[in-house]
Amino acid sequence: MIASVRGRVEHVGLDAAVLEAGGLGYRIHATPGTLATLRDGAEVKLATTLVVREDSMTLFGFADDEERDVFELLQTVSGVGPRLALAMLAVHTPNGLRRAVAGEDFKALTRVPGIGDKGARRIVLELGDRLGPAIEEGARPAPTPAGSQADVVAALVGLGWAAKQAEAAVDKVLAEGDLNAADTGAVLRAALQHLGGSARG
Repeated sequence: MIASVRGRVEHVGLDAAVLEAGGLGYRIHATPGTLATLRDGAEVKLATTLVVREDSMTLFGFADDEERDVFELLQTVSGVGPRLALAMLAVHTPNGLRRAVAGEDFKALTRVPGIGDKGARRIVLELGDRLGPAIEEGARPAPTPAGSQADVVAALVGLGWAAKQAEAAVDKVLAEGDLNAADTGAVLRAALQHLGGSARG
């Protein structure tokens, strides 16, 4: 398993980054929160995990070992694959997930696209106390990857929301007038918060 990658950031997108290490460029999928910590040309180290399928090998990167470990643990739940686990970490911090599972907060879990009431109950049942106790944490930085408004919608769709939901969320946060449409990082974060705060069945 590739446990970490240290190298120079070649490119930061809305759902993945490319790190050059040892003459190779690694495309690493990550959450907006993790991508927010990366800057083109910077030397960084990401905790990683390699997901191997019959037809693909996909590398996922995280700001720290804790987030990677939670990502891997989430996939032990029936029906939770890497894409859904990544979406869960895009909506909730590791501690947020610990609180939701420990408190049986099904509403919080169903804020993640692709998780309904049955899925939320299965996650709570199968994870139990395996995530450990929640601890106090500071606010996570807002993502600042570059791109256009259409890229923000595409990133949300990639995380599992329907295109209409994604477009409506972007329109909603821009209509509030507090954001610059050119600041796609802020728009993406606001849209994630809006979607995460919407009730799901």
